[in-house]
Amino acid sequence: MTKSAEQPDGDNEGDERTWVASGFTARVIKNEDDEGWAVTMTRDGESEPVLVSPWTMGRDKKNPKPLNHADFKTLLKGAQDVVTRHEAHARAQRHRSVTIIDAEGCPIRVDLDIAADEDDPHAMLSAWDAAGEKLAERRVAPNFKLSSASAGRWAAGGFGDV
Repeated sequence: MTKSAEQPDGDNEGDERTWVASGFTARVIKNEDDEGWAVTMTRDGESEPVLVSPWTMGRDKKNPKPLNHADFKTLLKGAQDVVTRHEAHARAQRHRSVTIIDAEGCPIRVDLDIAADEDDPHAMLSAWDAAGEKLAERRVAPNFKLSSASAGRWAAGGFGDV
């Protein structure tokens, strides 16, 4: 029997090595690298775990400690933190920004945001003034190389074709 995080702690029947709730499954497994145990946290619908961590031995020093509500909540927070950091890193990989000075001496920030869309690969190039107002936006190829020089040429050309 798989436990749910909504079930209260106490005497539990069934498998005390698996806990399912909040879109994740915690599973205590034999650690292949040594004689101990590990716990994995896997998102629903995914095959690879988001988090793998050493797990405590039980009192008999042979079997793992059973999962409980408090343990699962701690593991869930850690797994969600990993997912959040991974998503932030992926967004950062798809975003570039440079600041140039236009002909009047005003700073212009030019951003390149690559769309995470395999069916329609593209990127959006946008220009912003110092007050945060959008000056222009243009769809470009996903492999567009944003640099100070390419941003300067785009601005000098009146934000037309790149």
